[in-house]
Amino acid sequence: MIYFDSAYIAKCYLNESGAERVRELARTADGLVSCQIARVELFATVHRHLREGHLKTRHLRQVLKQFEGDENEGIWQWFPVTPSLVTEACRRLQTLPATVLIRAVDALHLACARAEGLSEIYTSDRHMIAAASYFELEGRNLL
Repeated sequence: MIYFDSAYIAKCYLNESGAERVRELARTADGLVSCQIARVELFATVHRHLREGHLKTRHLRQVLKQFEGDENEGIWQWFPVTPSLVTEACRRLQTLPATVLIRAVDALHLACARAEGLSEIYTSDRHMIAAASYFELEGRNLL
């Protein structure tokens, strides 16, 4: 299984820089997984593309329809945001050195991947990659 954060999930559906490399990796995976919060992040990313003029409304609907179709086919597996996951993310956050920059949702992604027994996470977020080792993960970026 390969864990994608929302930025990599978005590259599976939007023509962003590096999208083809991410799609190529996705095609080789025996499963694609992420924390359930990535669904919300993906919808927000698609909406941002609409707001910024990169997508028309009809294209937004097509992208989301394709994504939801892939969900229904079982391409994506979502790990739930549970109270224990939130507790673990908070525990990890309180032990981070002051020099580590990390966002709340990124901490959830890292804690989720670790809790599910994964050893790496794919993201283009340099801050998440830098923080990954504090969650006993390897941050990977194809781009």
